Parts: sequence; structure tokens; C-alpha cells
Amino acid sequence: MKLLSIAIPCYNSAAYMKKCINSLLPGGKDVEILIIDDGSTKDDTAEIADRYEAEYPGIVRAIHKENGGHGSAVNTGIENANGLYFKVVDSDDWVQEEAYKQILDTLRTMVEGGKSLDMLVSNFVYEKEGEKRKKVMHYRHILPKDKLFTWSDCRHFSKGHYILMHSVIFRTRLLKDSGLRLPEHTFYVDNLYVFEPLLHVENMYYLDVNFYRYYIGRADQSVNEGVMISRLDQQIKVNKMMIDYYVDNKQKIMQTKRRRQYMRNYLEIIMTVSSILCIRSGTEEHLGVKKELWKYLKQKDKLLYLWMRNGIMGGAMNLPGRGGRKISVEGYRICQKIFNFN
Repeated sequence: MKLLSIAIPCYNSAAYMKKCINSLLPGGKDVEILIIDDGSTKDDTAEIADRYEAEYPGIVRAIHKENGGHGSAVNTGIENANGLYFKVVDSDDWVQEEAYKQILDTLRTMVEGGKSLDMLVSNFVYEKEGEKRKKVMHYRHILPKDKLFTWSDCRHFSKGHYILMHSVIFRTRLLKDSGLRLPEHTFYVDNLYVFEPLLHVENMYYLDVNFYRYYIGRADQSVNEGVMISRLDQQIKVNKMMIDYYVDNKQKIMQTKRRRQYMRNYLEIIMTVSSILCIRSGTEEHLGVKKELWKYLKQKDKLLYLWMRNGIMGGAMNLPGRGGRKISVEGYRICQKIFNFN
């Protein structure tokens, strides 16, 4: 059995997927690289995937499927994964080789020592086009380093520290048993990927290495603000699914203080992003969408709504009138500069 399965969702990715795949090949026979061709038709993504499979048998597998979106490609990766652990690396991103080796060494040590590890966390780097100084998202002030720990060992999660898809490696069986199923033809499902499985995560390990390089710079990238506004319906869909999951599983979530704090904070961040995109759009329709989203939360869980509505972030997103919306946007801009997203 492989140590680590790595899924690369690819959709018309020929221009950049080779850099991603090449960065993963140093893992050798410990890894299987699953290139998920998500119905690419505009370039030779499929042919590139097949060439890598032919050149690296037993390491690279090319999987071709009908187009279903990023979430569908991740689902396919999980279904086909044979490794003990599972990682998603987007086709326009890459990994740092030395950190990669440390990741594999750590996973191997866990397995050989019979240790039960549900989630490994590492740092990621924003490779933002045109910026010389790279922002590193690390967790060294929150998570214990270089040892197994549980939620109770975590320190307080601040609003700006959240675990993204780039940060995590999950135990494959945990993902399969959790029932995680990302929606098809929907963007921003990575928020569900790093939210729902946390309910099943008990034992964690933090490796303080800058492993994942997260590229930001393409005009058509899903995290581009203009693109996000154009896909606001999908952002809202994911946001509501997160609300549903939190409320439906609230009893278990509430049993562990730090997990509850983290999942509630993360949901608040997504509520903030959805709200500010509605405000930035500037249309009456989208302002109505924002109002309806908060109403949806209130109907689902009034106490959770009041906690978010009366908090700093929730309160700032719901200031009345044009002046209030301007203050909301300015607050969002400050957060962008601090945390370097979008």
C-alpha cells in the first residue's frame, strides 16, 4: 500500500500542470499521483496525463472523467486513492521538495510506529504574482509542533488563522468513512473539504515547514474577486451547506471546546466573505442575497446567528446604509492586506 495519495484536479491545465506534477515526483514509490482529468477539451491535458502515467508506471495514474468541477475531481481522487494518507494539490500549485521529504518521513514514522494520525498540518506560501515578499501561513503559535496532539492541546485560534486545503493531509480512511461528498459543478467546495472532516479528526500533527506553494495571479482564477462575485450563487450554496452541517452536527461539535471554537470561527469567516462579496457587487439583488443568507442562519440556529451577528465581523457586515457598507468594505480591505488573500 502507498504511503500517500496525491490528487491533482486538472481542467484544461496543460499550460501549468507539468510544474505541479514534476514537483511531486521526488516522492518516488511512497506516493501515487492521481492526475484527475476533469473532462478537459480545450488543450492536451489528457495526453499529458497519459504520458506521465506511461513514463512513471506504479507512481502516476491518469484518471479521465466527465466534467464535474473541482469537487467532483476531488471526490474521484478520494474514491481511487490507495494510499494511507490523502492530499489535494491543485494543478497550478506546487510543493517544495525538502519540505515534501520531511512530510513523507513524518508520515512514515507515524505508520511504522503504529501511531493513529488523522490529520497532518503544514504551512503554505502565497505565491502571489508580482510580489517579492511571500506571505507564509503558519500555525506555530497555535498548534504544538513535532508531536501528536489533540484538540485540547491547541491554543486559541485567532480569526486570521484557518486551515485551508493547502495546509492539510488527511488519513484516507477517515475521508472515506466520514461520508464527505463535495457537490459537483460548484466552486469554493474546498471550504467544505476542510470543514466537514474536522468532526472526525482527533489526533493531529503539525510540521512547521513551508510545504505547499499556492499560486495567485491568473485573471480567471476562482479566488479573483471579480470571478467570485460572478459566481456568488456558488459561494452562497457552499456557505449554506456549511451552516447546515454545523447545525446538524452541533451536539457533537459542542463536545470539544477548541474544535467548536475553530469550526464556528471558520463559518464566521465564510459568512464574512459571502457578505462582503454581496456588498462589493453593489446590486440590489445581491444585497438581498446577503440579507437572505443571514435570515437563513437565523432560521437554522438563532443562538449561532446572534453570536455572529453581534460579533465584530458579523456586526461590521451588517452596518446599515451606504455608509455602513463602505465601512464594511474598508474593514475587508485591511484584512486582505494583513492575510494576503484574493
